[in-house]
Amino acid sequence: MKILVIEDSERLLYSLGQALKKSGYSVDLVSDGKEGLDFARYNDYDVIVLDLMLPGIDGLTILKRLRAFGKKTHVLILSAKDQVEDRVKGLEAGADDYMIKPFSFDELNARIHTLMRRKFESKSPIIEIGPLSINTATKEIHRDGEAVKVTPGEYSILEYLVLNRGRVLSKEQLLEAMHDSDSFAGTNVIEVLVCKLRNKIGTHGEKPIIATRRGYGYLVEQGELT
Repeated sequence: MKILVIEDSERLLYSLGQALKKSGYSVDLVSDGKEGLDFARYNDYDVIVLDLMLPGIDGLTILKRLRAFGKKTHVLILSAKDQVEDRVKGLEAGADDYMIKPFSFDELNARIHTLMRRKFESKSPIIEIGPLSINTATKEIHRDGEAVKVTPGEYSILEYLVLNRGRVLSKEQLLEAMHDSDSFAGTNVIEVLVCKLRNKIGTHGEKPIIATRRGYGYLVEQGELT
């Protein structure tokens, strides 16, 4: 899952970026309001973490403009402004959640995860796809009750595909979901990871959970989200 953090404190921006990456997210970090608006407008993110007091353009203006542009990305405001009227203004402008600084990263991470589930209309962190059980909170995969060991890259691809079940995703889309905007990785990385993942989650002779649509990309089409 891909997150944009717009925060003017370089120290907080760096620490948030490191912590979110350790939690398995692909993260873009921006410290300026105008640049943040451009990132948010022209890229696809699952969640935007937005400070309100920013140089260039303030966070509330960024939020209003994004909603005016038709962007429906979930936005979590993270601000030192702790008055009730500030929270009301943020939520009325289109924010999906509001957290006050100082904050607990564990709580922030939990709220981000909740917004992710809301985006994909999944109330539970457990996703059942055929014989697979994927826990998006603990990043664990089981097949028929047995744990399946995968790399973070393999997990990211599987999670993104099952959350977008029934939708064909190109290699470029999967690559963008896995890496930040400064990455120079190529789409051949996706081919390698999908191949390894299929060997780990599938068995010989059965229909693959990850299907290929030649010339278009990959999809997961079986099972039900819970």
